[in-house]
Amino acid sequence: MAARPMRIRAVQKDDVTEVKALMSHIMETGQRKDSEGNLVPAHFIAVLEAKCNDKTVMSAQWGPAVSRDPFLSFKFKGGNKGDKVTISWKDNKGESRTDTAEIR
Repeated sequence: MAARPMRIRAVQKDDVTEVKALMSHIMETGQRKDSEGNLVPAHFIAVLEAKCNDKTVMSAQWGPAVSRDPFLSFKFKGGNKGDKVTISWKDNKGESRTDTAEIR
C-alpha cells in the first residue's frame, strides 16, 4: 500500500519552519460499497507524527474522515536549515511509512 514516498517540503524563514507533505494513501472510510454491494473495509491513517532532529514537533490522530492522498501543512519554531524533518504514519491495518526531508 505505502509504495510511493511522501512528498515533503520544509522551508525555514524568520525562525519558523513551514512543512508541507503530500501522502499517498487510499483513506477508505469503510462505508462505501463495491460493485457487488459489499462494504469496502475501512483503511485509513490513524496516527501521524512529525519530528525535527528526533524531537516531536507535531502529532495527530486521524480517522476515516480525512480525504484520499492527504495533504498536511504545519509550522513550528526551532528548526534550522540543514536539519532533518521526518514524518511517520501508521494506519488502522498496521501498515506504516516514514520519509525524511531536509530543511531548506
